Amino acid sequence: MDKPPFKASPYPLPELAEYLKPFRPHFYRVENYQALERYATGLLADIKRKTCSGIAEAVAGTSSQSLQEFLTNTHWDPEAINKQRVQHLMAEATAGDGVLVLDDVSIPRQGKDTVGVAWQWCGALGKRANCQVVVTSRYCDPYYSWPVKGRLYLPREWSDDPKRRAKAHVPAEVEFATKPELALRQVDEAEEWGVPFHTVVVDAGYGDNPNFLGGLEARDKRYVVNVARDFGVRLPEEIVEAGEGIAPLHTTEAVLNTLPESTWTTITWRMGSRGPMTKRFAAVRVCRATVEVTGCEGWLIGERPMPGHSGPRKWYFSDYPADTPLARLAELAHRRASIERGYEDDKGFVGLSDYVGRLWHGFHRHLALVMLTESWLVHRAPPPEQTEIVIKPRKVKDPASEPVFPLRPSALSEYHDRPPAGPGLAGPGGHRVAGRDRSKRGLSPTTGDALSGPSVS
Repeated sequence: MDKPPFKASPYPLPELAEYLKPFRPHFYRVENYQALERYATGLLADIKRKTCSGIAEAVAGTSSQSLQEFLTNTHWDPEAINKQRVQHLMAEATAGDGVLVLDDVSIPRQGKDTVGVAWQWCGALGKRANCQVVVTSRYCDPYYSWPVKGRLYLPREWSDDPKRRAKAHVPAEVEFATKPELALRQVDEAEEWGVPFHTVVVDAGYGDNPNFLGGLEARDKRYVVNVARDFGVRLPEEIVEAGEGIAPLHTTEAVLNTLPESTWTTITWRMGSRGPMTKRFAAVRVCRATVEVTGCEGWLIGERPMPGHSGPRKWYFSDYPADTPLARLAELAHRRASIERGYEDDKGFVGLSDYVGRLWHGFHRHLALVMLTESWLVHRAPPPEQTEIVIKPRKVKDPASEPVFPLRPSALSEYHDRPPAGPGLAGPGGHRVAGRDRSKRGLSPTTGDALSGPSVS
């Protein structure tokens, strides 16, 4: 095994220690609180595997055994840590116009007795494989993005097997739940915790599920969701014509393919690290539907690359009202990228996929500490020089290059000029991981209430 290139100091990083102080009451013994600081320091360290043994080799003042004890045999509640962390973030890292982004992340893993491991779709590998799947939620507004919580998906072959449950210490109250059901529970929990979001944003794995969409509607939550090309819809005018009969069922792709070229408009929803983020969009009012059921009316939105550019087409559905500008819907839909970048950061920088224990509570404690460590990076980041929440997109002269909303800061992995975090705390490629340096990024104010391109109302 390769030796790490450093041994981090046995003394806590002052900024990290100060951030962790409010969490001290959750740990009865001082040794456990010290293990918290050492584990968080290890998650920030530039080492290949952020396991208990890997952290112990890189971080002075601890051992693999003490860290393993901290994760599995001591008394502390990761749910309480998550709730307090979120309360802190709501106080210091929200600007308004927040959405809740939901998704799941897969972790390739072997071992029949490792909790949650099953032969299932593994997004990390792009195929079915043995893996764990974690459903997570994330807050995102035009200036801030941070994790709310997560929960391991327990396949039915696990939930219905008493021996495996007992061996992995799965609590008795944990029953089988689908991933959309777990996502809806996290919507409820975010609401209970006071997370300030008005809209839910998800990918097609959830957006195509009528029970999930129905659950959001029952909760009076607006949504903008990715859908597949064969997502079912019915046209309002055909529903009226059908009367008591059943109107024809169409696919998203078929409906959008019938729209005239003049319907498509160019929208730059923000400036990215490599320039304007621009696509062509069109939208039409439809009702989401299955063969048996016709659901609520909303916007069916199509997205395609600019002329001369390659890239996939995408489809979205939203229950936003008819007077919503298309650029507003496009910007909300693309906030889903924040959770993908969050997964990249959590895997690449703070060891999300490195836990190798077998137990339910050990896994969720590691997950809570990963989110706590990422939240420290959010805390460390310089705040925007100014924030301006614009609900209606501004009028622009050149829709192919001018964003209709303020710049949303890029993800941690997009930054290359970061302040130092102390000895041995570095990210891949030698870049220091102390937080996002937003001080050098211009945040242009935007005003106005006109849509870039033709209206969809």
